[in-house]
Amino acid sequence: MTRRKTSAGDLFGALPFAPRLTPRASRIALRDRVGDWIFPPKGPETGPVVLGQRRVYILPTGGGLMFGVTLLLMLIGSINYNLSLGYVLVFLLAGNGMVSMLHTWRNLARISLRPGKASPVFAGEFAGFRVQVENPGSLPRMSLAVQLSGQLPEYFNAAAGRSTDVEAKMPAAVRGLLYPGRFRIFTTYPLGLFYAWAIIDLDMHCLVYPKPEQGKLALPPAQAASGIGAAAGTGEEDFAGLRTFHPGDSPRRIAWKAFARNEIFLSKQFSGSAAAELWLDFGDLPSTLGVEAKLSRLARWVIESEAAGLRYGLRLPGSEYDPDSGALHRDRCLQALALFRQ
Repeated sequence: MTRRKTSAGDLFGALPFAPRLTPRASRIALRDRVGDWIFPPKGPETGPVVLGQRRVYILPTGGGLMFGVTLLLMLIGSINYNLSLGYVLVFLLAGNGMVSMLHTWRNLARISLRPGKASPVFAGEFAGFRVQVENPGSLPRMSLAVQLSGQLPEYFNAAAGRSTDVEAKMPAAVRGLLYPGRFRIFTTYPLGLFYAWAIIDLDMHCLVYPKPEQGKLALPPAQAASGIGAAAGTGEEDFAGLRTFHPGDSPRRIAWKAFARNEIFLSKQFSGSAAAELWLDFGDLPSTLGVEAKLSRLARWVIESEAAGLRYGLRLPGSEYDPDSGALHRDRCLQALALFRQ
């Protein structure tokens, strides 16, 4: 068993004060409005986005403002009581604050970001958007964070001269194409006195499949290749496919191999024709079901048919997919369901 190496960014995100260094939503909204007013957004960008001087903003954090007020009070006290050592301490701390500001800005400046791939998910799950962060400099960038609107930030480090993949997640509520919108990349390294950030809008999306219907649901009967008559009889001549197990089915008809692969009880079906096909037809579903409910049921059937090793086809209004099997066919059918009438 291998242990994952703990990075400085992970430690920074786990520190008790780290959540306090992340700005509140009200501060984020204000900073975004100021940044948009100065440099209006230009829309999604396809190529690598380089964070130059005009794209990185920096402001003091709440702790940084308190630090400045404390220095001001110390300076007033030193002037009032003519404390030479007080002057030394004030200017020493002020110098550290200025150096911290430069390091915070440098920690984010001149890195580049590229859009990555987002794997398809089902509605109700979290979609992960992968961003490739490249650090072309000779110094590592510590305690960076990527954040989607309303989501928790993902902390990471960017090694010198290397690329790092970061995944930001957001909930996928409905089927179709999900666009993440604008990303935020920020840092408060090294002392948390200043907050440097940039807003990026990468051209990327995630395909969201319909949420499969839950509960007990039997597969539709297989049909003859000619499309006439059902081929899912109870004879023992030829294997016609699998269906959901029902109480009362003979234990001899249970597909134990399919159960071992997917932990789903399925019963074998036989017919007198070896050319039986399973069609998943949108038009055959009850009219009482809405469009989304029908798509959810078809998604469930596609998954179960593929898990059972069946050859299945899909019929939708305006499109048809011939019976086949395999991961490519399954993904093609689920994509058709996800993009139906969109």
